Amino acid sequence: MEQTPEEIWKSLQATISDIRRETARVIVGQQTVVEQMLAALLCRGHCLLVGVPGLAKTLLVSTLGQVLGLNFRRIQFTPDLMPSDIVGSEILQGSAEGSRRFEFVPGPVFTNLLLADEINRTPPKTQAALLEAMQEKQVTVAGTTRNLSEPFIVYATQNPVEHEGTYPLPEAQLDRFFFQINIDYPTPADEEEILRRTAGPDMPEPQVLLSPDKVLEMQRVVTSVPVPDDIYTLIVKLVQSTRPDSPHATDMVRRYVACGAGPRAGQCLVAAARAIAMLRGKFSVSEQEVKAVLLPVLRHRLIPNYTATGEGVSMEKVIDSLM
Repeated sequence: MEQTPEEIWKSLQATISDIRRETARVIVGQQTVVEQMLAALLCRGHCLLVGVPGLAKTLLVSTLGQVLGLNFRRIQFTPDLMPSDIVGSEILQGSAEGSRRFEFVPGPVFTNLLLADEINRTPPKTQAALLEAMQEKQVTVAGTTRNLSEPFIVYATQNPVEHEGTYPLPEAQLDRFFFQINIDYPTPADEEEILRRTAGPDMPEPQVLLSPDKVLEMQRVVTSVPVPDDIYTLIVKLVQSTRPDSPHATDMVRRYVACGAGPRAGQCLVAAARAIAMLRGKFSVSEQEVKAVLLPVLRHRLIPNYTATGEGVSMEKVIDSLM
């Protein structure tokens, strides 16, 4: 018997609750970070995770992949990494009969959930190879185009304090990331709980709840969450207010921003607000959901000017002035 929309929604909320519970068995605290990572995944969006070493970024991504039943791969980006190390290459293989032929060996990009660790440690040519796969969901090797697995999500990490020997991502490539999620230190209570959990002989193992097909189904459902007309109007005003020459721009934007966000930011705000509404069990998008995703959507899309750099004004402070 076919389920009614109400039954589908109740089943979906139960699944979301189970995902949060199983993730919390391994990840202590960081509820906002987990929610934002889930929202990006539901929107088929890639994330840039920014945080100092030791904040369990790898564990966050691998745990999420395990709970959702997705294949997980990790690439440690280094200065000598080549594009073929990511997308794969054709290797000449010989047979017992003496014949030779080229055989494609897939790279780690052929997975569901890919962790690109320290993406700014590798040269622009290798960065571009990954970013092309992120955008097109396919790779071309030796003239042959191969589609990537579905779903395909990239979580890339960066260290915010160490910049020696790095290759910063250009603004055009940063714009490809759906979210930039900043991961802070845990609270004292959370840090004590982390020590208790990791001091024992066994680490908690999360239960596998979904599969790639189930995740794709959730990605389809999130696009049906209603967005009222006044929310569209609000989002357009917010995005336009990040542009210094816009009549909607705040005083802080005019003073500290060199270049504001483009239309892609508005598209991401709509999609992300839908995902947050669904994760919180709401039937439609409200202003609260837009506020919840404003920072991760906009913080990497605003380019500070020399005044902001000289006065030490972060783009987070500028974004706070928008609402």
